[in-house]
Amino acid sequence: MSTAAAVDQIDLPATGTWTIDPGHAEVGFIGRHFGLTKVRGRFTGVEGTVTVREPLDLSEVHVVIDMASVSSGSQTRDDHLRSEDFFDVANHPQAVFRSTGVTTTGAVAQMTGELTIKGVTRPLTLEAEYLGHATDPWGAERAVFSAAGTINREDWGLTWNMALEAGGLLVSKEIRLEIEVELVRPEPSEES
Repeated sequence: MSTAAAVDQIDLPATGTWTIDPGHAEVGFIGRHFGLTKVRGRFTGVEGTVTVREPLDLSEVHVVIDMASVSSGSQTRDDHLRSEDFFDVANHPQAVFRSTGVTTTGAVAQMTGELTIKGVTRPLTLEAEYLGHATDPWGAERAVFSAAGTINREDWGLTWNMALEAGGLLVSKEIRLEIEVELVRPEPSEES
């Protein structure tokens, strides 16, 4: 597999545009119910590209999330998340993340960008980690990344909640994002 460069003795993926493999991509989220129990969910409809450039700080990420693909292990909760109270999937079927900057230190990077959910665009910083690369059994080059960050969902207009009799809120405002993606490098065009 060709590499872009070695940073801190880590071979990074080759320059060029890599495509997210939707079958090996997940945007997960963790919130709290009653301020206590962790509730986990994920979006399985994830598409996009990562363009690796030299220097790496010029690299770009563009991700589109199918909001109807939300899955939390409860059909009732998933239907509520798709409703106007939360994602309003009928009017806002996609969320979009576009990077605006990348600062790398070896295999770890701080990635800044803009996340649009429900028509609201706000800044987001993720800590991303390059986990490595491999050639799959069919000869395609693959690179694997994970990323994580925390948001206040109310910043994106996701404000539905219920006050609890004993104090506090039913659903936490703070949401942890955990992202896992496998990228595939398209074959060079035979016409080139």
